[in-house]
Amino acid sequence: MRIAILSDIHANREAFEAVLQAVRRLAPDTLVLLGDIVGYGPDPGFCVDIARELVTAGAICIRGNHDQAAVRGPAGMTPNAHEAALWTRAQLSAGQSAFLDSLPLTAKLDGVLFVHASARDPDAWHYVRDLRSAEACLAATDAATVVCGHTHLPTIFYARAGREPVAFIPLRDVPAPLSAVHRHVVVVGAVGQPRDGDPTACFALLDTQAREVTMVRVPYDTQDTVRKIRAAGLPDWLGLRLQIGR
Repeated sequence: MRIAILSDIHANREAFEAVLQAVRRLAPDTLVLLGDIVGYGPDPGFCVDIARELVTAGAICIRGNHDQAAVRGPAGMTPNAHEAALWTRAQLSAGQSAFLDSLPLTAKLDGVLFVHASARDPDAWHYVRDLRSAEACLAATDAATVVCGHTHLPTIFYARAGREPVAFIPLRDVPAPLSAVHRHVVVVGAVGQPRDGDPTACFALLDTQAREVTMVRVPYDTQDTVRKIRAAGLPDWLGLRLQIGR
């Protein structure tokens, strides 16, 4: 099965549309939205509406911490994230908020567990960004492969029983193997706010039969999004980081 995985869209319409065009060209078997449809960006209503349409058409969508913050109120966020969450909450209709609030924290497909943050206490929003957190993620599930987002940093952790996991930074647009003798945590990059130094939008294409995953990069015009962020009165840093990929 070929699965396109989009995470951390963050209300970035331009990035979302560019990635969906690339996904259509690849024609995967199914689509997974890995959470954080909203937050930070200037087009939350549009992105939620598209996510709802995709779910109606058969996509899987799970809840991210920014989705939850936009519905239930922010807690424990950075000042910029907190401000953006409050702004986002005011932009959403009752139906859009209800959709986000109804999303599950995890989903399983073809033996793969999908979660926004970590399989370890999914609603605690732990980051998987080092060997210890990857090990804790795998210890919380019997799934051979866990796919998550949340960090905005594409990484693959390979683990064998009794050994410390090994971290690998996948190359852009190059398939990375998923070994039959390993368990894996695949952390996909961000569609709407990359933080790995590459400002192009990122999504993952997972092929469960070929046992490989590709981090696909898609360029888009960040300036349109930056202008909207400024016009909305959101923090300037949220626009700047789109241009530098940090």
